[in-house]
Amino acid sequence: MFNIGDFAKHGRVSVRMLRHYDAIGLLRPARVDPVSGYRCYEAAQLARLNRVIALKDLGFTLQQVRAVLDEEVGAAELRGMLRLRRAELAAAMAADAERLTRVEARLRTIESEGTMSTHDVVVKRVPSVRVAELTAVAASYEPEDVGPVVGPLFAELCGRLAAAGVAETGPSVACYEDLPDGDGAAVLVRVAVPVGASVEPGGEHGFAVVDLPEIEEAVTVVHRGSMDDTLGSFQALARFIDENGYRSAGYARELYLECPDDPAGWVTELQEPVGRA
Repeated sequence: MFNIGDFAKHGRVSVRMLRHYDAIGLLRPARVDPVSGYRCYEAAQLARLNRVIALKDLGFTLQQVRAVLDEEVGAAELRGMLRLRRAELAAAMAADAERLTRVEARLRTIESEGTMSTHDVVVKRVPSVRVAELTAVAASYEPEDVGPVVGPLFAELCGRLAAAGVAETGPSVACYEDLPDGDGAAVLVRVAVPVGASVEPGGEHGFAVVDLPEIEEAVTVVHRGSMDDTLGSFQALARFIDENGYRSAGYARELYLECPDDPAGWVTELQEPVGRA
């Protein structure tokens, strides 16, 4: 028999952990002194303790470990648990590898420029949202052609929303698409405002109500200032895409987070859809 301190030393665990295992029924002492309450363990129990440690190291919870040791889990189910754990670890390794690539890219940028970039690029999913929208055509995707179209189009959309009694439920969005029969320069401009899910799709109010599709993976950056001065922000996105093994999958959406009267105070998130190169 070992007292709890000696058993903990042989098992390379803490006394506190053994007490916890006892409390949850994972590893009961062989004997408990009825007077002092001291716990005693047998040498044979080291085998169970070692299995507990081994299964914990694989990432199983203590509840899962207890089910395995008490044979509540069959061989087929255990194989399934191990395969699931393998998939989780592989996904975590892939995510860490991507994160390492981004760290190395940031280091290269700092070392080449000598300063920390003010553009923090984040990769995320952009969920679908129901919007009211109007569309128009801009001569090109350049700011000097897009700006004169977007501003009046938003003003018109807001006026029609107010007339229809439809409330806005979030920040407005601008999207861009190539014209299917265009010359490659002109773009279709879609300005949109989120509306409640209860607003039915259609165009009976003088504007279209559609579900703006999800972007499964987008590289995003927050641009501060006028939309005429987005070159630096778009360059930051382009560098990130190139250095991290992505490819652009379309025009960036513009999510207008703050739009005070002075464009210098605007805050806009640029959301460019991407895929793996």
